[in-house]
Amino acid sequence: MADKKKVLIVTQEMKPYTTVSELSSLVNRYAQLLQEKNMEIRILMPKFGTINERRHRLHEVVRLSGMNITIDDDDYPLIIKVASLPSTRMQVYFLDNDDFFKRKQMFANKEGKLFEDNVERTVFFNKGVIETVKKFGWAPDIVHAHGWMLSLLPAMLQTTYANEPIFQDSKVVYTASDATDINASFDATFADKMKANGLESILEHYVKDGKVQLNTGAAAYSAGVLLPSEDTPIESIEKSNLSFEDDFTETCLAFYQTLSPAEAE
Repeated sequence: MADKKKVLIVTQEMKPYTTVSELSSLVNRYAQLLQEKNMEIRILMPKFGTINERRHRLHEVVRLSGMNITIDDDDYPLIIKVASLPSTRMQVYFLDNDDFFKRKQMFANKEGKLFEDNVERTVFFNKGVIETVKKFGWAPDIVHAHGWMLSLLPAMLQTTYANEPIFQDSKVVYTASDATDINASFDATFADKMKANGLESILEHYVKDGKVQLNTGAAAYSAGVLLPSEDTPIESIEKSNLSFEDDFTETCLAFYQTLSPAEAE
């Protein structure tokens, strides 16, 4: 019998923990479908301050916690918590840090102003994902990143972490989400922050004419890009594996079957 396909799901939101957009329900539904198809699943997301730890029964995973993630030459502790997704046998791992995720809003304050450190929060989360999976000692066949907050993950896996053994056979898939306001808010500081974090080489794909384009950059480093619907705003992406099917979960499953871990991107 063939080994189970291992799928790492990384998302900025997921029902029932956070419900900002349609992406939340889509990720929840398709994760359960993959499990029903006998795939081995790991799910990672940020532990935003909006998530009620008592209600969702989160608890710290001591053996995974205690790492430090370096952002702009400063070290920030990474705390890993876990909960069981209701009505499933799947566990969801939450990446936490008081400096970046303790606040009671996800991406903007009560007045709707985007947080000035969203770039740093994004870098922290993406680096944290990679370091956590390394600590799992679990090599995914597919890394499926959902949402603009994961837009740096495909690039990191093919640049600064390109020689990391645990990801050598991983294929990266990216689900785009609306990044219009985020792109504009990143314009002034994005290039400097990428340089400060050893990611200067990715700028040619993520910045066009001085404007940040997170989805376009992610697509450049991904095996394929998926859109939950035709209405999902996205910059111009020259990629062959776009999908506008109504049934997003089945689309994901079908696309996975076209990817072989042995393929080179």
